[in-house]
Amino acid sequence: MKKPVDIEKNKEKYLQFVESRKNLILSLIDGEGKPFTSYAPFVKKDGKLYIYISQIAEHYGLMEKNEFVDAFLLADESATVNKFATERARWTCTSINLGNEGHEDIFELFNTAHGSKMLDVLRGLDFSLFELTPLQGRYVVGFGMAFDTDINANVFTHVVVDKKKDAEA
Repeated sequence: MKKPVDIEKNKEKYLQFVESRKNLILSLIDGEGKPFTSYAPFVKKDGKLYIYISQIAEHYGLMEKNEFVDAFLLADESATVNKFATERARWTCTSINLGNEGHEDIFELFNTAHGSKMLDVLRGLDFSLFELTPLQGRYVVGFGMAFDTDINANVFTHVVVDKKKDAEA
């Protein structure tokens, strides 16, 4: 008999994982319909993710042109025992360019997480703050341990594949 999945334990593990990450991977579609991947440092506040990126970065223009962007967090592979079951989280998000003015509460989070000296330099350049609103996501923490979730784990549903049903289809 299978051991039941401890939803609360995995939910707490998920929340700790999200809080422990400082960079996220961005997945977009370019103008030719091809996948494009990049990354950016981020902060999280009130169920939203924020990135601060340069206008000359390729992903800047794609962020403005795409209705959706996937945001992906990945565990440090040097600390991952089984590379086929690496801890990770992904959300489909919408994004809005907030510019470089105002939003001091978000910039203060960036100062704390990534260093105020660096942010002072970047704020004088061509950078813009983007707000990513996660719509739906998935957290994977091992084999048979996938959960559909929102950013704050208010939704946290164990994903179960019925192998018998799939074999009959």
